Amino acid sequence: MALPAKVMGLDLGTTKVSALVAEIDKSGKPSIIGVGTKKCEGIRRGVIVDIEKTISAIEAAIQEAEIMTDHSARGAFVSISGDHVRGMNSTGVVAVSRPDKEISEHDVERVVNAARAVVVPSDRLILHVIPQEFVVDDQGGIDLPIGMSGIRLEVAAHIITCATTCAQNVIKSVKRAGVDVSGLVLQPLATGLAVLTQEEMDLGVAVVDIGGGTTDISVFKDGAIRHTAVLSFGGNNVTNDLVIGLRTPFGQAENLKIEYGCARASTSEHEIIDVPGVQGRKTRPISRKVIAQIIRPRLEEILYLVKGQLMKSEYYEVLGAGVVLTGGTSLITGIEDLAEDVLSMPARMGTPENVGGLVEYVNDPRMSTGVGLLHFAGNAIVKGGVTAVDTQGGIGNVLVKVRRWVSTVF
Repeated sequence: MALPAKVMGLDLGTTKVSALVAEIDKSGKPSIIGVGTKKCEGIRRGVIVDIEKTISAIEAAIQEAEIMTDHSARGAFVSISGDHVRGMNSTGVVAVSRPDKEISEHDVERVVNAARAVVVPSDRLILHVIPQEFVVDDQGGIDLPIGMSGIRLEVAAHIITCATTCAQNVIKSVKRAGVDVSGLVLQPLATGLAVLTQEEMDLGVAVVDIGGGTTDISVFKDGAIRHTAVLSFGGNNVTNDLVIGLRTPFGQAENLKIEYGCARASTSEHEIIDVPGVQGRKTRPISRKVIAQIIRPRLEEILYLVKGQLMKSEYYEVLGAGVVLTGGTSLITGIEDLAEDVLSMPARMGTPENVGGLVEYVNDPRMSTGVGLLHFAGNAIVKGGVTAVDTQGGIGNVLVKVRRWVSTVF
């Protein structure tokens, strides 16, 4: 493909659909040239529940992005999430095939295929096979062994699977909106590409993307992804608590959360906010501290669930760079302090990095996944990339190009 190449990232979130178009330069860096965002009511907790509403939102977001770029997209890298996603680690071992015992690209592909040979139920699809490290004979910690000499080649890989029907519904929705699916990408994987630095991934870091319907978690250490998880809790749970606690419509509660939401226990009780009632009932004055008292317990619950996942990953004690919060809910005032208290590690807000062009349109935690999809696409185009579902060849066709994906993006 000639460079710069135009690519599209399509983030299907619970509350919105975002379409981002970028030009990819020779290094794989995306330069944003078009952005479209549309509210979506057809997705719940990362899973499509109303295909027609989802298609309508995808069409509107793509049209908005295409108007900015004067470019009609033929294909897009599309995010997928939901609590149906599972991650597991696997290993593969092969003998080096060449007579001179020099490891070739063919050997690397063979060993990754060996790691991929795990028993997967018929209703599940392998979404990604991501090499973590290679071992040549007894020498471990190798990023890419091509050209090295050895007799025995081993790989440790992270395998991510999803429900086949959920993937099929995503592909069907995008195709009916007039765009082919170039690849399905796990949401927390894409988000990590957008908000992390190489130093953080080497030291050990957890990305916590708190969206509307789900909280996506990815753990990186020594430059590779080690653990992924998706929780079926997110910002909508916080909004629902405000609906009940303040007796106000969902839309009004969402606006209050965005404008006045706070996770600090020390919030001033002297700041008074008018809360609209239901169906024309009169507004009521509420202290901002009351809103904080409703929001904080739910955020604590979500963060404690995140802590449980991090401890399950066995990397909780070695996350030297702490946690990076992103997603719409990360904009709530004080959530970084709360995360540090609950998780007992430093926390920062993550916004998209290493991107050019219309940066002002994507300098927001809510755009992290969309920008990450563009990084993923750029890596796949320029370097060969990571393993991903290649939907053009059918839903079960998996690409197995295995160049070290993290080091080629940053």
